[in-house]
Amino acid sequence: MQTLHLRNDTLVEIATFLARRWSEKDKITVEFSDKRETQTKLKENKISLVSPERLAGTDFDKYRQFRTAIWYEAMRIKFCKKILSNEHAFGFVLNTLETRRIELLGRKVWRGMDAEMIFNYAYQWLYRPQLANVLGKHRIVEAFYQYFLFGDIKGEMQPSYYDKITNASARAKEIVNEALEKKHDTEWIEKKIPEILKILDLDALVTIQLSIPWRGPGLLTTPQDFVKAVQKTAKNREADFGKIDIQNILESTSVAEEFKVLKDENRKNENKGLGTESVGIQIPGSTNVDETRIYDQDLISNLKTKFKEWKTSWSEQHVISGDEFDEDAYAEGYHSPFITDVKKSIKAKIVILLDHSSSIMDQQIQYKKATLALCEVLSFLKIKFSVYAFNTTQKQVVCWLVKPEDIKWNNASAKRLAQIDANGGTPLAEVYEKMYPSLRSKKPDIFLTLSDGEPSDPDAVRAMIKSLKALGIKMVAIGVGRDTFGATNIANNLKYLGYENTLAVSRLKDIPNRVLSVLSAE
Repeated sequence: MQTLHLRNDTLVEIATFLARRWSEKDKITVEFSDKRETQTKLKENKISLVSPERLAGTDFDKYRQFRTAIWYEAMRIKFCKKILSNEHAFGFVLNTLETRRIELLGRKVWRGMDAEMIFNYAYQWLYRPQLANVLGKHRIVEAFYQYFLFGDIKGEMQPSYYDKITNASARAKEIVNEALEKKHDTEWIEKKIPEILKILDLDALVTIQLSIPWRGPGLLTTPQDFVKAVQKTAKNREADFGKIDIQNILESTSVAEEFKVLKDENRKNENKGLGTESVGIQIPGSTNVDETRIYDQDLISNLKTKFKEWKTSWSEQHVISGDEFDEDAYAEGYHSPFITDVKKSIKAKIVILLDHSSSIMDQQIQYKKATLALCEVLSFLKIKFSVYAFNTTQKQVVCWLVKPEDIKWNNASAKRLAQIDANGGTPLAEVYEKMYPSLRSKKPDIFLTLSDGEPSDPDAVRAMIKSLKALGIKMVAIGVGRDTFGATNIANNLKYLGYENTLAVSRLKDIPNRVLSVLSAE
């Protein structure tokens, strides 16, 4: 999946700022939605945007479409009395006329949006379906939408239907022009919609499939196709927007500068607080990484539900004597019929080191999913933790900083984890040595190492573990194996290296539970 190189929380902040500025309404909120079209709910002061990741084009193209979509919804909030659902012909036609009215009103205030609207229209034209792929009454509605807003239709229609489309479009333009001249609002236009439906020979309650107003970016276009679409759109809308320099539309220098600043600031924020104290510890630098492939939402949700009681720091437990008597438990013969609240607070600071040697190469995605789920739950429980990983890069052992202790786990951390490839051996002693200055400075309570093999130099590892334990750090290791026997064997071998606690895991999804069991024992 191609991303916008900007985190969703950053995009929401940008969208909220722009929507409030353009609409002049300070209570507007913006969110991203999985629905097939952008929606604005006036009563709730809320805009639900289609995610920019679903748009076509380059990162800059996506940003421009995202930005223009916000402007349109802000203008709806500013100028519309109501916004009906697009699911029926009446609401769809009303919203279509309103789109033209609010853009013509809005451009009087925001003249700089002319080029952005033409640019956005070019992409919207490419998104629209071919009329041959639209059946029944939906084809008439789609054809009217295309002709009214774009000045053309994609495909061919029977002459009788085409006449209806052109006549309805002409009447719709007259209605919008009269509304603009006499300063009529949505409610006045709403009373005129039956005229348009009559010309189109449509029932007001004809259902409109949401796949028609939003086709999605599943299309392949060349730069030449897009330039042609821009030229065509600019020509068809010249009566409304006047002549606009095509090159200016394509380049959009001012928005390009804005986008560059946002990317630079985003990069700075992602790396803020990521300074490393030790030579040899590096920070993964790529931002165009698809971190979604290592998210297992089911695993994360199940873990959060399972450990939800830790969130409050209190848990109810049955005991022999306590604060409250449980009659049902007593009647059923339980030996602990009393209930008491037990404090579940976890104050320990933890450092996690992930083995990314070549032996996990064939299952590194599942390995990352499990460790990412662990990080999500640790963050959910507000436990202080940092994450490191190691591998061999260009024949050099590298220790990577994935998440420092004082920065919250976020999308940027997940990107750093996702881009670390499994490669090389298991030089634990060398990695511990690289981390030693930082560990001596931060002094975590627990240092947890996840490994699926024996270290290349056991004696050197034993010496480093002894040095780290001398700092007051509890050394814990989890042996990750292909099966129960293999995991147990690895854990036993790790035990002889001097770790205070060793655990075995044969199923990668059990890693978070194992780590949390260590913390619960603290």
